[in-house]
Amino acid sequence: MVSQKAAEIRDLGDDVLIDRLSETKQELFNLRFQHVTGQLDNYARLPELKREIARINTELRAREIAAHEALNSAAVEKADG
Repeated sequence: MVSQKAAEIRDLGDDVLIDRLSETKQELFNLRFQHVTGQLDNYARLPELKREIARINTELRAREIAAHEALNSAAVEKADG
Protein backbone atom coordinates (compact mmCIF):
# COMPACT_ATOMS: atom_id res chain seq x y z
CA MET A 1 0.00 0.00 0.00
CA VAL A 2 1.33 3.45 -0.92
CA SER A 3 1.27 5.96 1.89
CA GLN A 4 -0.59 9.22 1.51
CA LYS A 5 2.66 11.16 1.76
CA ALA A 6 4.30 9.15 -1.03
CA ALA A 7 1.31 9.68 -3.32
CA GLU A 8 1.32 13.38 -2.43
CA ILE A 9 5.02 13.66 -3.26
CA ARG A 10 4.55 11.84 -6.57
CA ASP A 11 2.03 14.50 -7.68
CA LEU A 12 4.46 17.40 -7.16
CA GLY A 13 6.63 18.89 -9.90
CA ASP A 14 10.41 18.60 -9.96
CA ASP A 15 11.03 22.21 -8.93
CA VAL A 16 8.57 21.95 -6.04
CA LEU A 17 10.21 18.70 -4.89
CA ILE A 18 13.67 20.25 -4.94
CA ASP A 19 12.42 23.26 -2.96
CA ARG A 20 10.63 21.00 -0.49
CA LEU A 21 13.76 18.87 -0.10
CA SER A 22 15.81 21.96 0.70
CA GLU A 23 13.24 23.22 3.21
CA THR A 24 12.97 19.82 4.89
CA LYS A 25 16.76 19.50 5.19
CA GLN A 26 16.93 22.99 6.70
CA GLU A 27 14.20 22.13 9.21
CA LEU A 28 16.01 18.91 10.13
CA PHE A 29 19.23 20.87 10.66
CA ASN A 30 17.41 23.35 12.91
CA LEU A 31 15.79 20.57 14.94
CA ARG A 32 19.12 18.79 15.37
CA PHE A 33 20.61 22.05 16.58
CA GLN A 34 17.75 22.45 19.08
CA HIS A 35 18.26 18.84 20.18
CA VAL A 36 21.95 19.42 20.90
CA THR A 37 21.22 22.60 22.85
CA GLY A 38 18.43 20.90 24.82
CA GLN A 39 15.64 23.08 23.42
CA LEU A 40 13.84 20.46 21.33
CA ASP A 41 10.28 19.74 22.44
CA ASN A 42 9.07 17.29 19.78
CA TYR A 43 11.61 14.48 19.33
CA ALA A 44 9.22 12.52 17.10
CA ARG A 45 9.63 15.15 14.37
CA LEU A 46 13.27 14.10 13.71
CA PRO A 47 12.50 10.66 12.22
CA GLU A 48 9.47 12.11 10.39
CA LEU A 49 11.72 14.59 8.60
CA LYS A 50 14.29 11.91 7.80
CA ARG A 51 11.56 9.77 6.22
CA GLU A 52 10.22 12.71 4.24
CA ILE A 53 13.73 13.47 2.93
CA ALA A 54 14.10 9.80 1.92
CA ARG A 55 10.71 9.83 0.16
CA ILE A 56 11.60 12.96 -1.80
CA ASN A 57 15.03 11.61 -2.75
CA THR A 58 13.46 8.31 -3.83
CA GLU A 59 10.95 10.08 -6.07
CA LEU A 60 13.59 12.35 -7.59
CA ARG A 61 15.80 9.33 -8.32
CA ALA A 62 12.89 7.40 -9.86
CA ARG A 63 12.19 10.35 -12.16
CA GLU A 64 15.85 10.58 -13.07
CA ILE A 65 15.92 6.88 -13.99
CA ALA A 66 12.68 7.18 -15.99
CA ALA A 67 14.04 10.16 -17.93
CA HIS A 68 17.25 8.30 -18.69
CA GLU A 69 15.37 5.21 -19.87
CA ALA A 70 13.11 7.36 -22.08
CA LEU A 71 16.14 9.05 -23.58
CA ASN A 72 17.81 5.70 -24.25
CA SER A 73 14.70 4.20 -25.84
CA ALA A 74 14.30 7.30 -28.05
CA ALA A 75 17.93 6.99 -29.12
CA VAL A 76 17.49 3.29 -29.93
CA GLU A 77 14.34 3.97 -31.95
CA LYS A 78 16.10 6.75 -33.87
CA ALA A 79 19.06 4.49 -34.61
CA ASP A 80 16.77 1.67 -35.79
CA GLY A 81 14.62 3.98 -37.93
